[in-house]
Amino acid sequence: MIKTIIFDMDGVIVDTEPVHKYAYYKLFNELGILVSPEMYASFTGNSTRNVFQKLKAHFVLEQEVEDLILRKRFFFNDAFDTKEDLELIAGVKALIVDLHQNDVQLILASSASKGTIHRVFNRFELYPYFTHIVSGEDFPKSKPDPAIFLHAASLSKAPKEQCAIIEDSTSGVRAACAADIFCIAYHSENSKMQDLTGAEYFVKDFKDVDAAVIKQVRQVK
Repeated sequence: MIKTIIFDMDGVIVDTEPVHKYAYYKLFNELGILVSPEMYASFTGNSTRNVFQKLKAHFVLEQEVEDLILRKRFFFNDAFDTKEDLELIAGVKALIVDLHQNDVQLILASSASKGTIHRVFNRFELYPYFTHIVSGEDFPKSKPDPAIFLHAASLSKAPKEQCAIIEDSTSGVRAACAADIFCIAYHSENSKMQDLTGAEYFVKDFKDVDAAVIKQVRQVK
């Protein structure tokens, strides 16, 4: 039985991808670099630092990675704070509440920065439901490296065998598999061009699952 759910954030809890894309491409234009849709899609699930490490190497950028991170973060925060139509993924808040009420421990393990996580959790009042929040900025490598999920699982009140991860990206699913933790793949609108091979259970709409279903997913995979 599943006793702990480890949630990804972007694309699973909240759709911040349009805001991230706006911020990235505003900076790409400023830098004068052309990033193809395919290259951009390959960044899904990576931390901002890892994205800029790859871009710096690929385009031989003169700017320091930390400066690029701060500039992108400026564009993101400005857009996030002024975007009135930013909403949680349909059905996910009800699922979070239901899991919490049914004694399923919730842990966040997101590649997002602590600042972005804080903005999302404050805006949508999610702090009461999660026992721990883990940010990718605390790890030298991004997903698909399993470190962030292994750390999240170490915070669980249950053994790793009773944990499950909800992810929507290629990198996230591969990280879950590398961590040897049961993976639930969410087929979101943001999952286009994402390979979810390796996940053991698939969800297309959070409204179709509840705590009772989630607790038993290992038995019905």
